Amino acid sequence: MSSTSYALRVAEDLADREACFAVRKEVFVGEQGVPEDLEYDAYDADAVHVLAVREDGVPLGAGRLLHGEAAAATTDGDLSVGSLGRLAVTKAARGLGVGAALVGAIEEAARARGLTAVDLHAQTHATGFYERLGYVSYGPEFADAGIPHRAMRRVL
Repeated sequence: MSSTSYALRVAEDLADREACFAVRKEVFVGEQGVPEDLEYDAYDADAVHVLAVREDGVPLGAGRLLHGEAAAATTDGDLSVGSLGRLAVTKAARGLGVGAALVGAIEEAARARGLTAVDLHAQTHATGFYERLGYVSYGPEFADAGIPHRAMRRVL
């Protein structure tokens, strides 16, 4: 299945945003048991959502970038730091490079907004993935939605 081709795009319309939310619901709510009321938040309205779709239009993955005041509220208050979050890849698309491509697209969106770094809260089991992409852990492990996480940052 490694020959699957896909495209990345910023979710500009309602259909793309709904596809992002559907991926997140499948992965976080369905697979990981995150309560739905925790998965969606007020930050979704102003976030930059990035979507990966298979050539036939099937959504494969999604992620979001918070910037400005929204990011400052979720990081250390620095307005030049974005917050990458809600990165999710469907079971069928794992191992195809979709997650790394989404991170790259979110970082490009951050650069386009003049941000100098990107923070994220990685599920602890995924820190190796983010380390391979240049992220560095900081601070102690903490629980989010009952799942162990680590804060990580990559300077752009």
